[in-house]
Amino acid sequence: HIADEMNISPGNLYYHFRNKDEIILQLFERFERQMSAMLEAPQGRTADMEDMWLYLHLIFENIWHYRFLYRDLNDLVQRNRQLRSRLRRILERKIRTAAAICQGLVDAGLMQASAEDIEALANNIVVVATYWLNFQLTLGRAEAEATQLARGAYQVLSLVTPFLTGDAQKLLHKLRQVYLG
Repeated sequence: HIADEMNISPGNLYYHFRNKDEIILQLFERFERQMSAMLEAPQGRTADMEDMWLYLHLIFENIWHYRFLYRDLNDLVQRNRQLRSRLRRILERKIRTAAAICQGLVDAGLMQASAEDIEALANNIVVVATYWLNFQLTLGRAEAEATQLARGAYQVLSLVTPFLTGDAQKLLHKLRQVYLG
């Protein structure tokens, strides 16, 4: 598929790469750099609901762009220890960033959650975001990119909803209408 996309022969592709794992590692490095740039909680100010939405939307855009990694994620990490270790670091960083944003929402009075709630919520956010495309594919929902991204981001935000205060819940419902119609 890569050779076809690049309009070259498979032999020419394997001239530059010894095997599929080497190709995957090169592509993963690009994914890792892009994801790393997104995994920063707001600095110098308190997070708000739009930060959470933007964070999730950017994460889902990157997941969509590298969906081939996510669709075969379990197989890839079982076969490649280096990839498993690097992906684990990304997932841990996603959890820390989600927790930091949630804590920012608590600090801003937009959310009521204990430290334990935030820890569980951050883990659930990352689990749902990581496996959202596989879930959609299994259900036979091959929707357009924008719909997939918006639905995924909203689904993750729905995990946060029970913890939100009145105004933040209203904003979440408004965001849902804007992005999902």
